[in-house]
Amino acid sequence: MKSTIPDTGVPIAPSAANGGDRQEASLHGEILLRLRDYVVEGNIPDGARVPERQLCEMLGISRTPLREALKVLAAEGLIELLPNRGARVRQLSQRDLEELFDIMAGLESLAGRLACEAITDAEIAAIEQLHYEMYGHYLHRDMHGYFQVNQRIHESIVAAARNETLKTAYANFAGRIRRVRYSANFARKRQRWAEAMREHEAILDALRRRAGSELSDILFQHLRNKRAAAIEHLTEPQEGASAAP
Repeated sequence: MKSTIPDTGVPIAPSAANGGDRQEASLHGEILLRLRDYVVEGNIPDGARVPERQLCEMLGISRTPLREALKVLAAEGLIELLPNRGARVRQLSQRDLEELFDIMAGLESLAGRLACEAITDAEIAAIEQLHYEMYGHYLHRDMHGYFQVNQRIHESIVAAARNETLKTAYANFAGRIRRVRYSANFARKRQRWAEAMREHEAILDALRRRAGSELSDILFQHLRNKRAAAIEHLTEPQEGASAAP
């Protein structure tokens, strides 16, 4: 899996000699982005402790900014903070996945219906551009780039719904399943990545036509298919272990 974290301890950005809130905010944002990618892309096993010293060395930072970023990831639901014992990657059960993906399916389904009532031509054009960018990553088998753009497409549809309550709820639940949503593309029993790409073609087509009911159904099924692949991927190591002599 491709990661944005360097292999050696090269600082993310030079120290700010003059301080400055803007520079500090930029540094914090970059640390958070790289750390989130690292966790989402499965570089730390589910339920495993977060190796703070190793991450500090790889990112070229001290413990303080790392722990500030970990607090954000904990709020997003990606990790759990352990009192006086660091942090660990949140491990979701099959039941957790079923419930969370169903909630996300409902939210995205509603977002699609509302978006078709309010979306502008310019917003559709922007989503179309993202779609072709995502397709380019798919052709090059660049899962990291594909996933980043994929998330921007879904977020753009939610934003086009013009409903702040929906947007807030979506952001809350999206963080909790971001890691498994990424890993679901690697489910072995089905060609999930190709399947997802075809579903996105249908999403874009319905959005262009502003077919709200149709887009709502497509998005709901898209998340249901993702849920099935995520559960499949979750159980694959267990099946392999049971089959081992």
